Amino acid sequence: MIAAKPPMGWNSWNTFGKDIDQDLIFQIADVMVKEGYREAGYEYLVIDDCWSLKERDAEGNLVPDPAKFPQGMKAVADYVHNAGLKFGMYSCAGIRTCAGYPSSYDHEFQDAKLFAQWGIDYLKYDYCNFPDNADGINRYHIMSMALKATGRDICFAACNWGHHDAWNWMRSIGAHMYRSTGDIFDNFRSFMGIFQSQLEHLSQSGPYCFNDMDMLTVGMYNQGNVAIGKPCTDGEYRMQFSLWCLAGVPLMIGADIRNLNAQMRKLLLNRQLIRIDQDAECRPPYLVGKRSVMVPEEDRENAVEPLRAVKDQLFTFIKHLSDHEFVIAYYNLFEEEREVSCIFADAGVPYTSGYGFAMKDIFTGKDLGVKKDYYIVSVPGHDCRLFLCRLAK
Repeated sequence: MIAAKPPMGWNSWNTFGKDIDQDLIFQIADVMVKEGYREAGYEYLVIDDCWSLKERDAEGNLVPDPAKFPQGMKAVADYVHNAGLKFGMYSCAGIRTCAGYPSSYDHEFQDAKLFAQWGIDYLKYDYCNFPDNADGINRYHIMSMALKATGRDICFAACNWGHHDAWNWMRSIGAHMYRSTGDIFDNFRSFMGIFQSQLEHLSQSGPYCFNDMDMLTVGMYNQGNVAIGKPCTDGEYRMQFSLWCLAGVPLMIGADIRNLNAQMRKLLLNRQLIRIDQDAECRPPYLVGKRSVMVPEEDRENAVEPLRAVKDQLFTFIKHLSDHEFVIAYYNLFEEEREVSCIFADAGVPYTSGYGFAMKDIFTGKDLGVKKDYYIVSVPGHDCRLFLCRLAK
């Protein structure tokens, strides 16, 4: 049975794109086990686009590229399974995949049967080259039914980029996760824009069907297939990973974990952050407060009205967890260090209640004792502070 919590794993696309093969997948599987990713909850190892030949065989079946996967996909799946992991693959609802390979339009039941025979546990299902006269919602429903007809538990990772307000129907047609945005790129503006675009939709994400804000770029430093713009800093990667965990969305690593530095590995394996993402209640974060500031004069050249000169840059969130716990999170979108405040009355705990929050820093482990009424923290530029909390007198 598919787990009720957000899926976790690794996907080949962000770093490797078309440059994938059997040896790479075997190496990644080994690292996921040896370096603790499997133990931390990253269970899916997913091959993305570009794994097949450019044409189907005489029976209409997809054919793994023998130059990349000489032992075939069943052997690859067996290796992944023997490592104690689950195996994922890629197809598309259109006529061709995003990279121009054969896709599953009008082959849904045939392809699903083949995937199940190979032993896949996860299917990422993209939306490129989709016919203008076809029904996108129906086509995702067809693949959902095709996967279920195999009798195998396969996580259906629908990826239609949020088209047709995907958050309103993906759960109904049987998807286990659904991409709600366009592709992520390895820069601050991309991941922050994705998170902000989905704030109002995270309440439509929950057990067995999760909003998917795309794969993580944490630890990539512009070394990969999605390198556009200024590389992220370590603080920005902390923001990205903590925002994905706060949102309770799937955590799919996109970096080359064979060569990840110690700090990024520690971040991706942070058990407190993963615990927030995987919390049993699967609740979205609640925006406690935001501070609007004037954009500097030199940044206003594109403003067409006075309101465009005002920008939200400081945010605080609270997330309800199971076992009477909470997370309070502070984010600073300025490039310079700023003080960020959280007024507890806005989080449902006014001073007159007699309660405050017993707070513990998630990154340092430091116990801050009980804070009442409000708490102000200093947050470095493009960085965050998160605290695990309990109500206390």
